[in-house]
Amino acid sequence: MTRPTPCFFTLFLLFLSVCWGQRSNTDRGRLSCSRCNLHFTCNCSHGGFTRVPVVTDRALSLNLSFNNITVVTSDDLTDHSQLRLLDLHCNRLATIHPSAFDSLRSLEELDLSDNQLTTLNHTWFSRLQALQRLNLLNNPYSHLDSPPLFKGLIHLRRLMFGGPALKELRRGDLSGVTQMEELTVHANNLERYDSGTLGDLWPLGRVTLSLHTPILRNESLASAVLSDIAYPETPIVLEDLHLIENQSVQAFRALAKKRIRSLSFHNFSVSDESVIDFLVVMDGVPLSHLYFDDVTLTGEGRWEKASWTDHKSIDEFFLRNIVVLDVFRFTSFLQLNFLLHYPRKVSIINAMVYVMPCKTSHLLVNLQFLDFSDNLLTDLTLAETLCEEDETLKGLRVLNISGNPLKSLSKMSKLVSKLTKLTHLDISRTGYSSMPSNCSWPATLRHLNISRAKIATITHCLPRSLEVLDLSFNDLKSFSLDLPILIELHLSGNKFLRLPAGQLFPSLQTLTIQSNTLNQFGHSDLQSFRQLENLQAGENKFICSCDFVNFLQSQFEGREVKLTDREDSYVCDSPFYLQGEAVSQVHLSVVVCHQVLFVSVSCGVALFVGMLVSVVLWRLHVFWYLKMIWAWLKAKRSSRKRSKRSEESDPLLSFDAFVSYSEQDASWVESFLVPELEEPSGDASESPSSSRPLTLCLHKRDFLPGQWIMDNIMSAIERSRRTVFILSENFVQSDWCRYELDFSHFWLFDAGGEAAILILLRPLSMDNIPRRFCKLRKLMSSTTYLEWPQEEERRPEFWRSLRTALRRDDS
Repeated sequence: MTRPTPCFFTLFLLFLSVCWGQRSNTDRGRLSCSRCNLHFTCNCSHGGFTRVPVVTDRALSLNLSFNNITVVTSDDLTDHSQLRLLDLHCNRLATIHPSAFDSLRSLEELDLSDNQLTTLNHTWFSRLQALQRLNLLNNPYSHLDSPPLFKGLIHLRRLMFGGPALKELRRGDLSGVTQMEELTVHANNLERYDSGTLGDLWPLGRVTLSLHTPILRNESLASAVLSDIAYPETPIVLEDLHLIENQSVQAFRALAKKRIRSLSFHNFSVSDESVIDFLVVMDGVPLSHLYFDDVTLTGEGRWEKASWTDHKSIDEFFLRNIVVLDVFRFTSFLQLNFLLHYPRKVSIINAMVYVMPCKTSHLLVNLQFLDFSDNLLTDLTLAETLCEEDETLKGLRVLNISGNPLKSLSKMSKLVSKLTKLTHLDISRTGYSSMPSNCSWPATLRHLNISRAKIATITHCLPRSLEVLDLSFNDLKSFSLDLPILIELHLSGNKFLRLPAGQLFPSLQTLTIQSNTLNQFGHSDLQSFRQLENLQAGENKFICSCDFVNFLQSQFEGREVKLTDREDSYVCDSPFYLQGEAVSQVHLSVVVCHQVLFVSVSCGVALFVGMLVSVVLWRLHVFWYLKMIWAWLKAKRSSRKRSKRSEESDPLLSFDAFVSYSEQDASWVESFLVPELEEPSGDASESPSSSRPLTLCLHKRDFLPGQWIMDNIMSAIERSRRTVFILSENFVQSDWCRYELDFSHFWLFDAGGEAAILILLRPLSMDNIPRRFCKLRKLMSSTTYLEWPQEEERRPEFWRSLRTALRRDDS
């Protein structure tokens, strides 16, 4: 075994050092995350990370929520100066280095909620001048840090803080915070509050408060908080409240004094007594918007005791996710005319409502907007709700009954036909499976939503007055209805193979046709839409041909119609080698895009190259070599057959020499060579063996008639001890020598130069020998040859030398 060289050891050590460096990174816990899209949004949530992973330094958004990160060190985020959003929500974060966020000069959103931060450090945010949104909810800190946490955050507009452990808010805690668009404070267990702490925030947008314990047990503290954030134009949201007793609503007097106009309750339970008390407290207050979300009603809805109160300012009732504990005893609200006469908007969403009696509908005399989505209305109970036989709800403009088990579209059209002011109708997520041939709709209807049903065919049931039509997520394969004033058409989630004909929609400006089975579309398809401006056609089965790729990439640049969905939603489905690749990133070669031109050019180039190669091969005599090789192989095969036939006979050589010469030199051969060698020598000084006549093989005389000439040549060569070449210019220029005889000699030379005798009949320069006679040129440069003397007196010596060479192996 050979010993490794020093160079090998050097490379081996270098390899180990690189591997050790990678291992060190792993040991430090810095794993990598490559889940980033084309817009440099990196979603590394639910990744099981225990440390901030390594991501591209070009990331603009980094989502690290729902991991097991416990610490953020000073160098974890040093390379992310371009980061706009950092989400560390729902980790086990307990320690953050004071300078951990110093490099995030462009950060606009930071979410540290639902972690284990027991204290907050103002130095975390000291360099985040661009920060606009900060979420610190649900961490186990009991108070905000001093000096003020948010002193330098001059662009902060959305702030969320607090949690179950928050005990106190002191004056100055929010110093430096102004112009809040959204403020959320979770203080269910607040024990101390300095009046004015939140009062310094101005202007103040939407405020969300969790004050369950203070409202129930510490009226003065709750009143102080509510008084500080209550402004007439500020929407207030109260979460996690359970109003059961009379005293529980007294803190709302602070809101009544400030004449608030919008109040919301989330995760809210209430008894009949508390509702009555609330209506009494808010008597005369210009409250126009009242929202209830996730509500539990523990009473029977008997609120008549508050009928004397003044709530004429109520404009909107919003109720969602309602649970009635004693639903069978709950009243039908017939006694609530003091409340129902005034609102213009009523929403009762996901409340398991199966009917609203027609008498209750008659109370809603000012109603313009009605939302009964996600309930249990049927065709029959809807007829009762809309008072099929009566003229009611005459002012209704918007009706939303989506998500109900409705079956008959014909019935629906008849029910709403009497609503002479209706402009918007949402009947999506219903059980409609067919469309009647004709329907009666109000002439004012402009917006119709029948998405997420099971409609397979479009008919003339659709009104021609529509400006917005949503038929998304049905079973449609075509659209052939003329809608002359339609502005928006939504057809996503169907089975369209191509864009609908644009001539049907002369006014269309927006078309969405995502998640269908579109293969391609092009300039001509879009040109048929006269006024189309916005198109969403991503998430389809695109065939990425050259024309389509070039067209779509030009659309991304906004040359014709604006594609309003994301570029990465346009993905190739075929050909297979491009499957899954974004169309915007595809670069097709000339071979693929211009096959006819490529084949034509390729054929032309191939023809030219072929001709060029042929000329070169001809000049290098390659064809001559090939022809001669084939002839030699064929003759060699015949020679083997003859050898097999003569193995038992053990034949002797027949000739002393085979003479190869040009026809133009035949006179010399016949006049000089043959007489001299085939007749006994007259020189008495020679021995008897040296003076015996020699036998020569001449092609004119000794070749067998009727046999292939190459067989004759090979047979003659095999039966001769020597081959004599009569060299002259005639020899190297003779076609015979070139194509047949000399090629056999060319291969004979492979056995060695001793079997060949060269006779130079006339002076012959090496330059006059063609290069294809490479063996001949080699022999002439390495082997002694005989020259035919022109002087008479030198010829006897020539003949002696020739005989000696021919008889060298006589013994």
